[in-house]
Amino acid sequence: MTAWIDTLLFGIYPYICLAVFFIGSWARFDRDQYTWKSDSSQLLRTGSLRWGSNLFHIGVLFLFFGHTVGMLTPHFLYEHFIGAGAKQLMAMVSGGIAGLMGFVGLSILLHRRLSDARIRATSKTSDIVILFMLWVQLLLGLATIPLSAKHLDGSMMMLLAEWAQRIVTFRSGAVELLASAGWVFKAHMVLGMTVFLVFPFTRLVHVWSGFGTLAYVLRPYQLVRARRLNLPPGHNQPDSHRRAA
Repeated sequence: MTAWIDTLLFGIYPYICLAVFFIGSWARFDRDQYTWKSDSSQLLRTGSLRWGSNLFHIGVLFLFFGHTVGMLTPHFLYEHFIGAGAKQLMAMVSGGIAGLMGFVGLSILLHRRLSDARIRATSKTSDIVILFMLWVQLLLGLATIPLSAKHLDGSMMMLLAEWAQRIVTFRSGAVELLASAGWVFKAHMVLGMTVFLVFPFTRLVHVWSGFGTLAYVLRPYQLVRARRLNLPPGHNQPDSHRRAA
């Protein structure tokens, strides 16, 4: 029974979540672009928003890219520069700091949304659900740190990374790698995948826009010629520059 549940959660469920994540995001952008926003509540009340938002975003962005690079980078690419144990220790320290920042920031945001009557009245159910999911996810992530300290040789980190790499490369044997993983690790992984599952149906879709903003900033300037004016002889027609739309 346990083996069947593990196969479902760690062998099949990841692909369901990824499929819904990508196809759902594309479908929402194609059909409901007016809902493609973060629904900021800053206009209602600023208060503790700045502290909560900054701590949350800095912490979560660091964790997202740290998990992506750490889990999906093959061991042979870095083993000559840093050992598995040292890498795990570095991940525990940096991830612990970022996780704590994200947890404190999200706690502020969650309290603000639930305790302020004006913000609560304008919040969707999905807003509360996703904030609570992320709050529990950060709490579970912090709870894995003491457990990781029992495997300072990097063995557990190597197993989790190998699982992730086998999943994204469609290789067999991924589920068996998690046989020795504790329930906290597994709960953290399942809830993390569930966040990807519900992503297209929540305000989190605005994360995609962050990549678009970066692309906009990096675009080359486009030369835009102004309408010709009746200027005295010797005066050049003005040009203006703006970024391509």
